[in-house]
Amino acid sequence: MNRFDYVRAGTVAEAVQAYGAGARFIAGGTNLIDLMKYEVEKPGRLIDITRLPLDGIEAHESGLRLGALATNAKVAYDERVAAQYPLLRNAILAGASAQLRNAASTGGNLLQRTRCYYFYDTATPCNKREPGTGCPAIGGVNRIHAIFGASESCIATHPSDMCVALAALEATVRVSGPQGERTIPFADFHRLPGDSPEIDTNLAAGEIIVSVDLPESKFPQHYTYLKLRDRLSYAFALVSVAAGVELDGDTIKTARLALGGVAHKPWRNREAEALLEGKPATRESFQQAADLIVSEAKPQSANGFKIDLARRAIVRGLEQAAAGTPQSLSDKRIQ
Repeated sequence: MNRFDYVRAGTVAEAVQAYGAGARFIAGGTNLIDLMKYEVEKPGRLIDITRLPLDGIEAHESGLRLGALATNAKVAYDERVAAQYPLLRNAILAGASAQLRNAASTGGNLLQRTRCYYFYDTATPCNKREPGTGCPAIGGVNRIHAIFGASESCIATHPSDMCVALAALEATVRVSGPQGERTIPFADFHRLPGDSPEIDTNLAAGEIIVSVDLPESKFPQHYTYLKLRDRLSYAFALVSVAAGVELDGDTIKTARLALGGVAHKPWRNREAEALLEGKPATRESFQQAADLIVSEAKPQSANGFKIDLARRAIVRGLEQAAAGTPQSLSDKRIQ
């Protein structure tokens, strides 16, 4: 681990002012510290933001505001989240371990970096770690990699479970920086790799996440978070599905779908969501949406299985959501 300066900020303004080239904000540190140990990240300054008053959860307009420093555990076990946004709760509890959820922050969850083997191995080239060096995952070990939105520069995936649910819920990210405060729709927060895979988000230099704002709840009963992984106890998703539907009898009024484990960011297909609206909540409708989504998939040499896995997961997720029988948190076997 490299040597670095350490600054503890007392206010958001102090944190922003302390930021400079090579600096990183740190809260729970559940990802950043690992990256530093592996010498993937070598910040010259760490700005400790754990003392900022950003750990609250409060009503906001017609929804809920999650402070950037609210831990994953605090969010998951908040009664309002459980009642109004159970999709988010289930996604959080499907990820990481209890110890990590007790430390990891809401803002930090959004800023997780990929778990690509090559990204973590400094003995190999990686465009995300060192731009211009290449992407050995293309044609290499790529079983866990993207089938949507990848580029010739990077085929890594975003690892978060929480973010998949936030994408389906159409959250908004509130940030503060040198130019003041602004809000970023969740769909625009993360970037696809393109020619600049080293840039994960659309945050400007020195901007800090202040909160994640949830809109009015639409899916308190008809939702599911379905996570498919190599082992049930603790693993990142090969494919995950956050699904929420509003029903008028047996007809779908509104549908929201987001996939994890398949792209550089939580993956949504608005055409598939629109296709479902006004359709009966049947397996046939769900299969049509799934077929539309996976029609855009571009697999790598070792992850073609993800296409059929995603198709089946989408159908199963929509069936669980429509029936109001979300994936069990205690029995993680697929129902």
